[in-house]
Amino acid sequence: MLLSRIGSHTRTSGGLAKAALPYADAADSEAVQVYVSNSRGWALPPGDPKQDVLFRDGCAERGLPAYIHASLLVNLGSPTGLTVERSALTLAHALDRGAAIGATAVVFHAGSSVDEAHADKALHQLREALLPLLDRAAAAGLPKLLVEPSAGGGRSLASKVQDLGPYLAAVEDHPWLGVCFDTCHAWAAGHDLATPGGMTATLDALVATVGPGRLQLIHANDSKDECGSTRDRHETIGQGRIGTAPFAELLAHPAAAGVPVIVETPTEKHEGHAADIALLKSLRP
Repeated sequence: MLLSRIGSHTRTSGGLAKAALPYADAADSEAVQVYVSNSRGWALPPGDPKQDVLFRDGCAERGLPAYIHASLLVNLGSPTGLTVERSALTLAHALDRGAAIGATAVVFHAGSSVDEAHADKALHQLREALLPLLDRAAAAGLPKLLVEPSAGGGRSLASKVQDLGPYLAAVEDHPWLGVCFDTCHAWAAGHDLATPGGMTATLDALVATVGPGRLQLIHANDSKDECGSTRDRHETIGQGRIGTAPFAELLAHPAAAGVPVIVETPTEKHEGHAADIALLKSLRP
């Protein structure tokens, strides 16, 4: 069985390579995820070409696959036209930046129709905005796009893994669209991962819905809240409501074989995510 590379979301303040590579080294990361724009803003900075090259070469030297997480504001299902326009521009920017820094893929949240009146239009709108991005990325060999189901609530376009069926169908099951599975989101959306066999059943349902090979990244996060809360509050691995055992189940599942795992747990410590990464490595089969 292929081992999953385990790393974390990585700080970039002060320079992409200057900040991210030492952080990854200190945490003993085997994969990295970064923002290339403000996580809660629409500004699209061009990046520093020197830092881009240093980051790309540094990741290659270390054997680190790199991923970009798009701004949390992205919502291709929004009833507000300006939000949809900005979301598409943000994803286009992230894809271009991803090519510059050697990223494998760009993760974005599934989005929401926000209100009931817009629900019937949201998936058609998603198709109109997302298909051109996928076509351009595929034609130019840019990073792939990975949709991440949400924690639920707010009329999400995809929160349960089964919701990914209509989501993918809206873009004709485009081969350039993969899936990022977030354990905290799945738990918050109502998948009981803590019950023995619960993680396995959820991943089985994911594969049954999207097909083999579509799962291309995993966000490993425990949760501060109960199952079905629809609250996206991450907790340190093993210290939340999900617990440690389900993460061993996750890493042993055939669908996770060779799929990189990114930790996004809270941390204020100098060593960053080192403890979470070490724990997950110890759980690998």
